[in-house]
Amino acid sequence: MTTTTVVHLLRHGEVYNPDKVLYGRLPDFHLSERGQQMAEMAAEWFEGHDIAALYSSPLDRTQETAVPLQKMSDLPVTLDDRLIEASNKLQGLSLSRSSVRDPRVVSRMYNPFLPSWGEPYKQIVERMVSVVKTARRAAWGREAVCVSHQLPIWMARRAAEGKRLWHRPDLRECNLASVTSLTFVDQRLASVSYAEPAASLYLDEPPVPGA
Repeated sequence: MTTTTVVHLLRHGEVYNPDKVLYGRLPDFHLSERGQQMAEMAAEWFEGHDIAALYSSPLDRTQETAVPLQKMSDLPVTLDDRLIEASNKLQGLSLSRSSVRDPRVVSRMYNPFLPSWGEPYKQIVERMVSVVKTARRAAWGREAVCVSHQLPIWMARRAAEGKRLWHRPDLRECNLASVTSLTFVDQRLASVSYAEPAASLYLDEPPVPGA
């Protein structure tokens, strides 16, 4: 007999960020009205799933994204620092196309493989693998949801698929309120799947990388 367990990595919804700040781990960046709708749509997507455990990054936007799912599942939300956004030395800057000429930005871009502007990719993978294992144990034979951020989820997926960690940020398949699902048979990763419950609310404008 084998046991199938699914760990879903849910990215937070849209954040109210009119100044296009790379907010990273800064406090007081909350979901926009559309972001709240995205969170509701994500919770609806999970209806009928056998959710046994619910985790969230401690940042405002992820906790707020978890609220509709918490109400639907009637489960407590466990805050876990391992799900937090990647640290970033450009945090707090307002980024635009002209940022490529900003010395504060350029000086951090000397090594895209590490990357030099933020938390090392390998470090992100280590903490995400660790929290996925925790969630898998907690939901053994059922399903768990971990609410996190674009880059940590993307790193977990690339590692799961055996791909190199360095990549083009604009090509990440990890949109707002998207769900990246890791299906395990016993402790072996059997498949990775991806869904976008809130796709109908997306804008043509791409999100700030790493947000």
